[in-house]
Amino acid sequence: MFESFGFENTTPQQASVLFAVFVGVLFGLLGQITTFCFRRSLIGDDRRQAAGVWLMALAFAVIGTQVAVALELISFADHRFMISELPIAAIAFGGLLFGAGMVLTRGCVSRLTILAGSGNLRAGLVIVVFAIVAHATLKGVLAPLRVALGSMTVEMGDAISLAALPGGAWFWSGLIALGAIVYALRSGNGVGTLVMGAAIGLLVPLAWVGTGFILFDEFDPIAMESLSFTSPAAEGLFWVVASSSIPAGFGVGLFGGVLVGAFIASISFGGFGWQSFESPAQTGRYLAGAALMGVGGVLAGGCTLGAGLSGVPTLSLAAILAIVMIAVGALATNAMVRRAPVGQLAHG
Repeated sequence: MFESFGFENTTPQQASVLFAVFVGVLFGLLGQITTFCFRRSLIGDDRRQAAGVWLMALAFAVIGTQVAVALELISFADHRFMISELPIAAIAFGGLLFGAGMVLTRGCVSRLTILAGSGNLRAGLVIVVFAIVAHATLKGVLAPLRVALGSMTVEMGDAISLAALPGGAWFWSGLIALGAIVYALRSGNGVGTLVMGAAIGLLVPLAWVGTGFILFDEFDPIAMESLSFTSPAAEGLFWVVASSSIPAGFGVGLFGGVLVGAFIASISFGGFGWQSFESPAQTGRYLAGAALMGVGGVLAGGCTLGAGLSGVPTLSLAAILAIVMIAVGALATNAMVRRAPVGQLAHG
């Protein structure tokens, strides 16, 4: 498809960076305005409203993605979410770690990236530590842990996807989307907020179709990707320090675009302000959480966006298991934090 546009001096990878920046800016803008956050939807004081926005996004991500599949614009047949051998131990353990980490840092990676763009230095440092630990889990000293847990698999066959279960893809897609929309409409959010939530969701199929169809070139193929922050954070960090030897890809463009979009929104609509750590205890808590998310995001196969908002619309059981375990880890950790002695984990 890409070659039909007649580009002679731009490769699909180079075009994917520009496309990712566009998608990232939109996500950063919308995420800043709506305070889009999976953690808040679970344990925030306004969790009902936050869940409504997140579920509205999920509903439209599912509908848009499955429409693209039905039109044969994209296919997930060979995607990593659809590997028949389900690495159940890695996903379960990684999800628990990621959920625990996002409670300690008071935000998942996508939310922290948006906060970093609006002047939050705590979030910026967490992202850096997260990226380093994620890279160490992928290719460094923590890689043996990833390999060991990844070897514990369960053979699922075609049942790795909800589409293979009775009812088929449209039944399960409709069930997820309808349930999410019903909850969102009863969440107490205004129409404008829900519309922006739906727009966030539509960025998921936009990215899938953009990288998997529009930018597809059989002579110079690129990976089909959508909204995700685990790999992009690691790629972005190491592209910054070694850009002369590491070419930018979709992940780098997405990560940079989100920072720019969040900055523009915070300056334009209010919300920008420098923030830093208040105590050594708070610093330790945030850095511990960043490390847990770095390991967990890699083991689980993605974050709340990569495995959740982008993964669930593929109807992959691996993605669904990951987001469920992230939620379990977050709820369990929040319960422990609330019971912690005053002045320790309970604050910060």
